[in-house]
Amino acid sequence: MARPRILVVGAGFAGVECVRRLERRLAPGEADITVVTPNSYQLYLPLLPQVASGVLTPQSVAVSLRRSERHRTRILPGTAVGVDPAAKVCVVRTITGELTDRPYDHLVLAPGSVTRTFDIPGLAEHARGMKTLAEAAYLRDHVIAQLDLADACGNPAEQDGRLRFVVVGGGYAGTETAACLQRLTTRAVERYPRLEAHRISWHLVDLAPRLMPELGDALGRAALDVLRRRGIEVSLGVSVAKAGATEVTLTDGRVLPTRTLIWTAGVAASPLVATLGTPTERGRLVVTPEMAVPGAPGVFALGDAAAVPDLAQDTEGAVCPPTAQHASRQGRTVADNVVAALRGQPPRPYRHRDLGLVVDLGGTDAVSKPLGVPLRGLPAQAVARGYHWGALRTGVAKTRVLTNWLLNAVAGDDFVRTGFQERRPATLREFEQTDAYLTAQEIRARTARR
Repeated sequence: MARPRILVVGAGFAGVECVRRLERRLAPGEADITVVTPNSYQLYLPLLPQVASGVLTPQSVAVSLRRSERHRTRILPGTAVGVDPAAKVCVVRTITGELTDRPYDHLVLAPGSVTRTFDIPGLAEHARGMKTLAEAAYLRDHVIAQLDLADACGNPAEQDGRLRFVVVGGGYAGTETAACLQRLTTRAVERYPRLEAHRISWHLVDLAPRLMPELGDALGRAALDVLRRRGIEVSLGVSVAKAGATEVTLTDGRVLPTRTLIWTAGVAASPLVATLGTPTERGRLVVTPEMAVPGAPGVFALGDAAAVPDLAQDTEGAVCPPTAQHASRQGRTVADNVVAALRGQPPRPYRHRDLGLVVDLGGTDAVSKPLGVPLRGLPAQAVARGYHWGALRTGVAKTRVLTNWLLNAVAGDDFVRTGFQERRPATLREFEQTDAYLTAQEIRARTARR
């Protein structure tokens, strides 16, 4: 008798925790496990701003999937671009560009999210995101390149444009990115004799009326005070109206000459969810408290791609936010429910206890809310870095990150570019490959031929 086939899509927090739990709970001959991911590592996404600022090396936050002692999961290098629940087939585009059909008995969908964009003129062509390791490495090269070019330039107008940096998005990603990169440029200017520190300007804009409202009023204001004390201009209730190669127009009418537009204005569920043809809520798959997808037998969805009911909230219809904390726990619960389905046992719903929030603003600046206790400054920084360090999955990753932190604290940064930056910068679409997905009609046509 053929062994059941378990297919896990995605190697983020949710997918990796699910696979690790399956490997621990299932006997070697009980099922075949395959994970679909374009890269054989788990990206520790919360530390990407520190990669962009040079505090951490890219390898530090790319945690290998092949270090597990229990490793028996097959890694299929590619991206899931469509699912036919009726045929129980997942279509995968491999890293060589070929399409392959992967039949499954149980499918775990944890494809994560992509940067949310809007129909703003010039945004897709000129904005850069902070969602992938390649984007973080690119941004570091790009920011240092602007300093290099401004230092070599004799045109004051061009210098002003190269020394102005605009970050859109007042959530965790945008706030930490602006804070970490501003600290990088402030420290770097000492090495550029023809540049003056006061000419470097950072702007953080967000359409929301408050910065990081999840932190509450007091900590949100504390984070805002840190940014403004550093000279970052924060504009709330404002967004981008138009983006160009050398300037950005804001919705309040201001035109900012700049060569750097960093877009972190939220995330949207992976385009994969639209291929199933099952109900969605705000773009995320509707699932039961057990994270099963109604109308799709054998399919579970979790993480950023699913609207998982938040049973810990009293509010009717509340869903879990798309955070790493939830994704990791949901991964373990889904693994248990897949095992239960294989063994004819009842599934269990997902329920959690919130551990709090941490925001690392670089140096000794941070705001944190562990278990509801508000902290700021050095204590908050200790909690933030301690939480991230403890959440890293392997001892090797923990050693690399800790070594990088210590080295940066003692020796600082060398402000060098890697040289990997292309002449024609990749767009948001190319970085995140959002145009790689099939339509529902294309998927049904493929499975019909089978």
